[in-house]
Amino acid sequence: MSQETKKSLGLLDATFLVAGSMIGSGIFIVSSEMSRDLGSAGWLLFTWILTGFITLFGALSYGELAAMYPTAGGQFVYIKEAFGRLPSFLYGWTVFTVIQTGVIAAVAVAFGKFTAVFFPSLSTTLFTIPEFDITILSMKAVNVTYENALGVGTVLLLTYLNSRGLQYGKIVLNLFTGSKLIALFLLIIIGIVVGIKTGYFGANFNDAWHATKTAKNEAGNWVTTELTGFALLVVLSTTIINSLFSSDAWNNVTFIAGEIRNPEKNLPRSLFLGTFIVTIFYVLANVAYVALLPLHGHPVDPAIGYTQQGVIDAGIQHAQGDLVGTSAAYMIFGNPAKYIMAALIMISTFGCNNGVIMAGSRLFYSMAKEKLFFSQAARLNKHGVPARAMWLQSGWGCILAFSGSYKLLIKFATFGSMVFYIVTIAGLFVLRKRLPNHPRPYKAFGYPIVPILYLIFATLICVSLTIFTPQDTCFSILLILLGIPVYYIFLKEKNTNA
Repeated sequence: MSQETKKSLGLLDATFLVAGSMIGSGIFIVSSEMSRDLGSAGWLLFTWILTGFITLFGALSYGELAAMYPTAGGQFVYIKEAFGRLPSFLYGWTVFTVIQTGVIAAVAVAFGKFTAVFFPSLSTTLFTIPEFDITILSMKAVNVTYENALGVGTVLLLTYLNSRGLQYGKIVLNLFTGSKLIALFLLIIIGIVVGIKTGYFGANFNDAWHATKTAKNEAGNWVTTELTGFALLVVLSTTIINSLFSSDAWNNVTFIAGEIRNPEKNLPRSLFLGTFIVTIFYVLANVAYVALLPLHGHPVDPAIGYTQQGVIDAGIQHAQGDLVGTSAAYMIFGNPAKYIMAALIMISTFGCNNGVIMAGSRLFYSMAKEKLFFSQAARLNKHGVPARAMWLQSGWGCILAFSGSYKLLIKFATFGSMVFYIVTIAGLFVLRKRLPNHPRPYKAFGYPIVPILYLIFATLICVSLTIFTPQDTCFSILLILLGIPVYYIFLKEKNTNA
């Protein structure tokens, strides 16, 4: 079996990995909930722009660490070098249990859900399983549909292809990422051009900064309340988790650094280029939404189906199933929009999971080499890829997809990601002080201002989420802390086998 990974990825491949891992289905969905939270076109676009800056600040700061340690494992390695083995293991543990595998499950099920637009019979229940719901501390029944099975099938297919060698994953990466970038670009341009003629853009910006929150009260009725001052800051700091989740996974390229040519230069460049491209696309997609549709609306009976008046009445806030991308496309293409957007999201989610599956396995491979993961995951197959780590990752992701637990875990995942982004960028300052003479082919842009700004924004968001949505963040923190006894189990095993 091969014992060395092959440097097969260039700058374009790495940039596509960043962009492809970021763009899944979120951009076509989450703006609906965010518009209910903010009630304002100005604040909606501001939140997406702020998300873009936060993401870019993080990527620019990671560039220095990536250039210092251009090896497999990425963020796991950076945390280990700055803070030691236990914090780095807790990161890897969280990535395996929630972050990477939860995303794989969610994206896979999204693929199956939108395939069901073409084949409605996929929504049929395949079987029912019991599951313990940690939020209500009791058992519940979970329906597993053919959608779930199809999603799991795509995970297994992508894992097989990537296990056959990096060139297979690279072909899928470039084909699907290129396709969805072109499709999203065309949708944005056509949407803005058509949207300017509808008049909604001007109407949405007549009172662009008048923020309101629309939510159901205890009686189940929709109620709108004004947002000013501190209340607005609270809502901004909590609803931004939606756009941050849609913009996450940009760090995946660091996991596969050992297989990138000239990583000292190409890793920082790809981090910046990938996050910058996606940020521009995301902001412009939301410009297209507010150009094509009224922001405010009311719930419309789903049984009516898609009609122009129904789409207009629902607006962005109450787009059917929160599929604001589909509602916007309806204003351009009419009835075929449902199928056009379903196809685009299928391409997007398939390409997204390819990047996540490809990159994540390298993190667990790196952990296993440190004796902090299952030993079999440290082996490369004859194609020079960590296939066993890949199958372990995908296996857990498939279990989550079948169980439905990913829906809950995703809430924990974004908070957990933010916590470890903070830890990692704090490590940049630690390593500057501890290792001042270590080679740094690239130094963080705007240091120390840009990394400090990231730490401030990320910390404020995490604190706000902990105070105002404790049910999600407390479980996330608990899950991270559960990794401590697991760490000592691996440590004991390592000492036993030494």
